[in-house]
Amino acid sequence: MSEIFINQTCSISESYIRFEFMKASGPGGQNVNKVNTAVRLRFDIEACNSLLPEVKQRLQVLCKQRITEDGVLIIEAKRFRSQEKNREDALERLVKIVQKALIQPRVRKRTKPSLSAHRKRLEQKRHRAKIKKDRNFDFGSS
Repeated sequence: MSEIFINQTCSISESYIRFEFMKASGPGGQNVNKVNTAVRLRFDIEACNSLLPEVKQRLQVLCKQRITEDGVLIIEAKRFRSQEKNREDALERLVKIVQKALIQPRVRKRTKPSLSAHRKRLEQKRHRAKIKKDRNFDFGSS
């Protein structure tokens, strides 16, 4: 089986990928009713041993609507009129999704506002409250 290269360090064996071909809707004239041009790619995330567990977990989060209960990612491609182009499109989309999952998110470091920023915010609040208070008229005492 051949390999699909994701980046320099990661590749996926095509044995974890299955293609299904079906009739596509949309442009194509009478051809659309006769030829199976649409492609449904099925990638078995759970069975793929070349992906690290944390990458699999990020894939689950990134594509939760596209993943079945069995852990199979489904990508449908029917943009083009030719089956081969749709197949390539589905593979490209799979590669982009896995590349996105390979990027480890940066951990946010909690920071505290400086003392001067805190004082400035409170001063602005006091100023705004004074402006609003000065808008009130006392209609009862005349």
